[in-house]
Amino acid sequence: MELDASTLWWLMAGAAVVAELLTGTFYLLMLAVGLAAGALAAHAGLGAAAQLSLGALAGSAAVLGAYLVRRTRPGEPSARADRSVNLDVGEVVHIDAWAPDGTATVRYRGAAWTAIHRPGITPSIGAHRVAELVGNRLLVDPL
Repeated sequence: MELDASTLWWLMAGAAVVAELLTGTFYLLMLAVGLAAGALAAHAGLGAAAQLSLGALAGSAAVLGAYLVRRTRPGEPSARADRSVNLDVGEVVHIDAWAPDGTATVRYRGAAWTAIHRPGITPSIGAHRVAELVGNRLLVDPL
């Protein structure tokens, strides 16, 4: 029993979808789109070279499109700045004075912590909100 060219294309597309489900790599799904395009070209009766060309073009276009869409979207916030991961984010601390090196010592949760400010922001005294943890330092924003 000899398999038709379109059947081979569909089997490869199915294998790519299964591999994507097992690995979670979205780009494999885009390559499966290219393999499906090759299968459709085989159904249309095109030759092997046209099937390969259409499959490669469709798969490449899908991967490039997915890459460009993903690149334009803002990334997920860092775990250091995510309130659901780090309960310190969003808490308020009071800064009495800044040291010349751009750090301040604050009392927070019963211990002395080192606070730092964002680059480009002039340090000020008073209440600040914890934006994220950078190592063992609190990155704070003025309120």
